[in-house]
Amino acid sequence: MNTPTHPRINGADQSRADAERLSHIILEMQRCFVLRLSKELAPGNVSFPQFFLLAALDQKEVLTMSAIAEKMGHTTATASGLVDRLENLGYVVRSSAREDRRKVMVCITGKGGALVRRIREEMVGNLMKVMTHLTPAEQKAWLQIYTKIYNYCQAKEESDVPVRRKPRRVLLTSRRFENGTR
Repeated sequence: MNTPTHPRINGADQSRADAERLSHIILEMQRCFVLRLSKELAPGNVSFPQFFLLAALDQKEVLTMSAIAEKMGHTTATASGLVDRLENLGYVVRSSAREDRRKVMVCITGKGGALVRRIREEMVGNLMKVMTHLTPAEQKAWLQIYTKIYNYCQAKEESDVPVRRKPRRVLLTSRRFENGTR
């Protein structure tokens, strides 16, 4: 490959070329799996964000509206709209927390859990078909690489979450108060 028309690629250029190739592959894989997933979601009239929320609830069982908003990267109002739709379809229920009635808790229903399990089973079937094209060693390597990428993404997501601090209360005094004239 060290010819005048194909000069040898240095390390940084090769990394960039590999990253560009991987970005293309990832987009195509997502398209492939998302198209199959959308066929599964269409009968239940559930959007991708709604499905991802259901999957999160299936793992955690109960989430607050603020936790849902944070997890989905939405405002609380937008998250509330997602939950409204899922509640209307019978996939989730809302309730108030016992310790604080203002806190809204969202829980997945049996129907919602069944939808998540059915779609996950479909995904497992699709992945098993893909894996038949790989050797056992390639399958193991694929799992190891994806696990490493997943762990990186989880750690990055946790480090990107801003730490919420309680606002400090600042005592403001007015001139009237200082002068003793309220």
